[in-house]
Amino acid sequence: MMMNRRQFVQTSFAAALTASVRGAAAGLPPRIVLRSSWQTVNIGDIGHTPGTLALLEKYLPEAEVRLWPSVVDNGVDALIARRFPKVKIMQKEDVEAAFKECDFLLHGSGASFVAERDVARWVKETGKPFGVYGITIPQYPASVAKIVVSPASGEKTAKFLSEAKFAFFRDSISMARAKELGCTCPIMEFGPDGAFGVDLRNDAAAEAFLKANGLEEGKFICCIPRMRVTPYWKIKPVPYDAARDARNQEMKEHDHAPLRAAIVEVVKNTDLKVLVCPEDSTQMELGKEMIVDKLPAEVKDRVVWRKDYWLTDEALSTYVRSAGLFGNEMHSPIMCIGNGVPAIVCRWAEQTSKGTMWNDIGLSDWLFDFDDEAQVAKLPGTVLAMAKDPVGSKAKTAKARELVQKRQRETMGVLKTALG
Repeated sequence: MMMNRRQFVQTSFAAALTASVRGAAAGLPPRIVLRSSWQTVNIGDIGHTPGTLALLEKYLPEAEVRLWPSVVDNGVDALIARRFPKVKIMQKEDVEAAFKECDFLLHGSGASFVAERDVARWVKETGKPFGVYGITIPQYPASVAKIVVSPASGEKTAKFLSEAKFAFFRDSISMARAKELGCTCPIMEFGPDGAFGVDLRNDAAAEAFLKANGLEEGKFICCIPRMRVTPYWKIKPVPYDAARDARNQEMKEHDHAPLRAAIVEVVKNTDLKVLVCPEDSTQMELGKEMIVDKLPAEVKDRVVWRKDYWLTDEALSTYVRSAGLFGNEMHSPIMCIGNGVPAIVCRWAEQTSKGTMWNDIGLSDWLFDFDDEAQVAKLPGTVLAMAKDPVGSKAKTAKARELVQKRQRETMGVLKTALG
């Protein structure tokens, strides 16, 4: 007798539920699907995954974790496998088995509810619970919305988030936005971006780079450039976007002149060198054009330009040997604070509200809104103050890190409870 679709879905759900109950009764470890790993052209997007995996390893060591990635090319699969040999990196053919065998889906940190469709599929096909760990609900002012296409994060998304066991937002503005849109999830709180937990290292590569470029541990500070909107058409098979490029060209001098001014202050008033380095693979060229090449001649001999892209492990091994970091990116500062390294963030409306997480972790005076000229003017002095006071800067960093770690512990406790 042929089974109709409704009977098939009901039977499949019943079988999955029975398997889950039997697993629990047999004392099997909880099985978690981590939906993460959005792209590899940015060390921050890479960092979401190993950061969250490190937290799961620390707070739920008994759990079996399977990573359901979007992209793990460019050597990132090997990087994750070295650090987390017990974690299975799923292929497309592994999804069906994971849906049957796993108990919970955890959506990792991202610029939005990135894999909303995949989570909806999980709920529809399994009826099992899910949670969301450290996302932003993107919102842009009208002046920016014309060129920045926001991911779907409206009332429909808020309604679906209401079905989650918990929804942690990586900035309090996003949490307020979710509530405004009607999200009624039982647990909605600030939850740090998963990248705060990254502990990857490639010390050999970092030490070789420092030696080759005359950089000594503790004797240099890092600087990261960034365009208003990432020009993905330079590094991915996506169409050229004239409107976004025009905005980038319009603002690139405005957004990098303060970084150059800060470098000049550091070089003239300390014995530190400066490393201009990338967070994504479009930024090596940008760093040379907008920072290194435009510096005064008397400053350039104390400035090192990194001309090659790197992966998260080598970058972090470099950051932890530095005296601090500043620039126009978000996730290098996140990983710095998570590892005890001082970091200043410069942001603008095109980056959504994610940068405001610095307010949530007590680093408001290390956050600069480049859409506010009064704040722009204060950046060079703040960078210099951070560089000249390593003891005070590290103490401030440690306090922020303690707050982050407290929330990591608490949010992982919520996950543990949700696993039953």
